[in-house]
Amino acid sequence: MTDLYIQKGIKKLRCGFTTGSCAAAAAKAAAYMLLTGELTDRVELMTPGGVKLSIDVTDCVINPGSASCAVIKDSGDDPDVTNEMKICAEVSAAESDKSRKTDEMVKCQFSGASDVIDFIPKVMITGGTGIGRVTKEGLDQSAGEYAINSIPRKMITENVMLVMQECGYNGTLRVVISAPEGERLAKKTFNPRLGIEGGISIIGTTGIVEPMSDSAILGTIRTELNMRKAVGAEDVVITIGNYSETFLAERYPVLKDGSVTCSNFIGDTIDMCMEFGFRRILLVGHLGKLVKLGAGIMNTHSAFADGRMEVLVCCGLLAGADTDTLRKITECVTTDAALEMLENAGKDVLKKSMDILAERIEYHLERKTGGVPEIGAIAFSNRHDLAVMTKKAMQIIGV
Repeated sequence: MTDLYIQKGIKKLRCGFTTGSCAAAAAKAAAYMLLTGELTDRVELMTPGGVKLSIDVTDCVINPGSASCAVIKDSGDDPDVTNEMKICAEVSAAESDKSRKTDEMVKCQFSGASDVIDFIPKVMITGGTGIGRVTKEGLDQSAGEYAINSIPRKMITENVMLVMQECGYNGTLRVVISAPEGERLAKKTFNPRLGIEGGISIIGTTGIVEPMSDSAILGTIRTELNMRKAVGAEDVVITIGNYSETFLAERYPVLKDGSVTCSNFIGDTIDMCMEFGFRRILLVGHLGKLVKLGAGIMNTHSAFADGRMEVLVCCGLLAGADTDTLRKITECVTTDAALEMLENAGKDVLKKSMDILAERIEYHLERKTGGVPEIGAIAFSNRHDLAVMTKKAMQIIGV
């Protein structure tokens, strides 16, 4: 448990620590037990973010030639599916060292005897049960490797070598990271979508979990975009969420493969697409979200901004809707209900309103990109089938 808190609005939320911190802490504790022969129930860890943690250790076992333990993941007040799962580490002497050891030699190495100073200290890291393997390029680790990211690997190495130095051990230690519940819980994460199979990832850049952090979502978006570039993609389809993917699967199934979900972070995702150099972007989402683009709102979370009905009132006004219709739209809760009002307002009012909305959306998207890359949008409605398609979207999908 951490004593670090952040303020989100009026709420004070407790921070947790990442799977990377769990793995590093477990590895450090297991290395200590192996090299000293003493059990431990707590270990101190300095995170990359500069926060010092004191982490409880459980399931401690010392076997001949190896030691193992576990750390229980604490996500703080963040709704993380990996919260309270066990991240385990087993540390043993590497095979190259074992071949040279007798019981006496082991004691000498553990005490820092001078006859082993020719050894170069080294830490070998691998994955075990419940740790996923990478199957696609563009992720932090290469295809075929265990999904233990670079910063957690660095944390594990530095903390294990710190123990080796303190104990005077100059050989090579092998660290196996595992997660007994990893394969089951991974199905609830982004891992299947990212092409990480068989378990969870050991991740984290600062070592600390910030509750409700936008950076975690943006990091996943960046990873998915990087994967698209890694396979040579020049165009990218950006979806808002599950409704968007269902719509694509039904209407444009060929576009669903390789699509990247941006949630509410449309503006940030467009910036990343420009950074990666994509040639064309197609944005697909429910009208309830994308209508906000008509006002230039690039983060569509309701806590950030709304403006849905104001945009539709403006479009309806320009399309010739009467005052009573416009007044009723301001009282609507959903965009589908507002479209009903426009549909009942007279001949072609709904179509004209959606044409105007398409022009406004395209204007703000092109203003965002400067025209490079090309960008178009499709906004669909549950009750009114396809509601809006910008001209650039038509060109991109060949309509």
